[in-house]
Amino acid sequence: MSADVLLEVRNLRRYFPVLGGVFQRKLATVQAVDDISFSVRRGETLGIVGESGCGKSTTARLLIQLLAADSGTIAFAGKKVGTRGGIDVRDLRRQVQMVFQDSYSSLNPRCTIEDTIAYGPSVHGIPWASARQRAREILTKVGLDPALFAARYPHELSGGQRQRVNIARALALQPQLIILDEPVSALDKSVAAQVLNLLIDIKRDLALTYVFISHDLNVVQYISDRVLVMYLGKVVELGPVESIYGSPRHPYSRALLGSMPSMDPDRRRAQATLAGDPPSPINPPAGCRFHTRCAHAEACCVAVEPPLLADGDHHVACHMLAPGSGHSTALVAA
Repeated sequence: MSADVLLEVRNLRRYFPVLGGVFQRKLATVQAVDDISFSVRRGETLGIVGESGCGKSTTARLLIQLLAADSGTIAFAGKKVGTRGGIDVRDLRRQVQMVFQDSYSSLNPRCTIEDTIAYGPSVHGIPWASARQRAREILTKVGLDPALFAARYPHELSGGQRQRVNIARALALQPQLIILDEPVSALDKSVAAQVLNLLIDIKRDLALTYVFISHDLNVVQYISDRVLVMYLGKVVELGPVESIYGSPRHPYSRALLGSMPSMDPDRRRAQATLAGDPPSPINPPAGCRFHTRCAHAEACCVAVEPPLLADGDHHVACHMLAPGSGHSTALVAA
């Protein structure tokens, strides 16, 4: 692992059984995350985008070990998670924290804001008085006056204020990496912009690393350094944000970015860029999983799964760009 890589994921897979019948037998399997690999560099923000059901949130829960992977490895700061001689889950969660989408259900309604933030450090051995003092300092850092908010309960706060509390709770253990799963999708635009700017300021001040998951392509473009595009449990494209948004190479990425609303009347589309719904993850298509909706699909796309190939810092899984793949637009292998 390179010294500048903080988190490295290799061949990560998680399937969920579908149970039914009187005896709750296994009827099928949902392939939520299927053999994905990527890395997160120190100090960067990696954005993860894709349609609902593509595996973004499952990936987040696998990274923080809220879900156990069926196979694959996760390494943090060069140490494999959950292996002998590596890093255990308790130590991982000191270094990696998560902010969830639903700011209200993430908080204990019976705990004050101060106690909510102080709880994590106290569990990890910090005396309660010191943990509460740290909670007050972090509240100030996220823009909430401790004198006004420390003794309040979640139901007394607005959605934006609750999300600031969730960010404060994530910061309480002084982590290196924060995973943000749709952190602003439930907020109105003006409040979401304030929270995004707060996240950028905190990242700069505390030298943090983010994994930012969202379906909002404008938000991901604003906050991310690199972008990972997922489709039906697979990584289809990965690269710098300028490269992904300026020159997307995978047909799905182009369709996804083409669906972004435009304020310019001359750039508005009269037709949808992508037709149909994604196939079921219970029985995904063979070969390239996007071939059922792709205008460029050929026989090789149906028969063979495309590898994720690198072109500099840009990675794409598409037969059109793979030399010798058999696709009519691909280069002939040397």
